[in-house]
Amino acid sequence: MSPMRIFAIDLGDQRTGLALGDRITNIASPAGLIEIPIDRNDGQALLNEIIAQLLASTGGTDTEMLIGMPLNMDDTEGPRAKLVRTFAQRLANTTKLPVILIDERRTSIAADHRMAQTGLTHKQKKKRRDAIAAATIAQSYLDDPGSAVDTIEPTESDP
Repeated sequence: MSPMRIFAIDLGDQRTGLALGDRITNIASPAGLIEIPIDRNDGQALLNEIIAQLLASTGGTDTEMLIGMPLNMDDTEGPRAKLVRTFAQRLANTTKLPVILIDERRTSIAADHRMAQTGLTHKQKKKRRDAIAAATIAQSYLDDPGSAVDTIEPTESDP
């Protein structure tokens, strides 16, 4: 049986969006924004905060973790995808939970579209975009589990 909750991450260089999804309602919602640069302490500061948010929002049990995978339009993986894979492996190893990679192409565009008529300023939209993109990642997985690109399983040691 699949876990009931989904914790989705839209990994960014400066801001990382978080979202929660629920299999009972089949709805995903933005759950927050972490403003820690990915390169701070070699990514450890961001990793620690993501785990803290995971535990605070889900307890870390009965939860599937998703992370957006930035594929190129021709389905190939570039340098950014490699960074996401490496980070996902660290996250899986630390939490001892698999991390499902979800095709995130167009999630920022979808987030911008959702905010277009809100009347928010550019700065307000920018702060919400990453969490809405994470919710789009979670919703696409709820709607179509086939949107998963790969699953990163925990290993004994960090790569």
